[in-house]
Amino acid sequence: MVPIEVPTPSTSEGLIAANWPAPVNVEAWVSTRNGGASAPPYDSFNLATHVGDDAGTVANNRNKLAQLIQCRHSQWLDQTHSTIVAEPAADLSLQTGDALYTRQKNIALAVLTADCLPVVFCTESADEIAVAHAGWRGLSAGILEAVVSKFSTSTEHIMAWLGPAIGPRQFQVGEDVVQAFVDQAENEKCFTPWQQGSDGKKRCYANLYELARLRLLAQGVSKIYGAEFCTVEDKANFYSYRRQAITGRMATIILIRG
Repeated sequence: MVPIEVPTPSTSEGLIAANWPAPVNVEAWVSTRNGGASAPPYDSFNLATHVGDDAGTVANNRNKLAQLIQCRHSQWLDQTHSTIVAEPAADLSLQTGDALYTRQKNIALAVLTADCLPVVFCTESADEIAVAHAGWRGLSAGILEAVVSKFSTSTEHIMAWLGPAIGPRQFQVGEDVVQAFVDQAENEKCFTPWQQGSDGKKRCYANLYELARLRLLAQGVSKIYGAEFCTVEDKANFYSYRRQAITGRMATIILIRG
């Protein structure tokens, strides 16, 4: 079998294209923090309305995003670290949940992140897509499994791209996070050995990308790409809540072009 050649990541002002072998009519990106109009500490392409940024400026940034992706119709979410998978509303009004799924064309599905893991999904036949916001709470609760269960296609024909998130060198966690993932024995390899902090609490480092990959593999999704970035370390391109609590958010977007 001839191996699939994964394209080199392509970028434009404010966007990074997903680096995966999706069908040509499935398009996915993550926005960067550059190219917008927001003032510090949201500088400059903040797309979130809930972080304290000027509402008019965020609206302008979202309009620019629509121009960049050449799609006027976007579905946004009120994200709550849940396992709720929503579908686009008829009027594209704000939905509650942490993932979106659709078979519709020309509607951009979007989630917002600034360290949590965004994951986009599509079928090889390009007739189903989804996007998920997977922080450690949603990930351990089963948000990725909930997304996969929405697809009518067999999991062997689903692919996923793991977008920019906090990397394994930066994601220091406590026992609460480790305990949230004891359901899978394989998860042990996603955590470094415990270290005693100056405050007497034990901490270790977690690999969010690998935790997500293991959960997808357990669902039968083996075509997994991405996991190339660290939002904390790449200050030039990404917002990071851990690095700076008052900050903006990137959007991860997917659509079926038709």
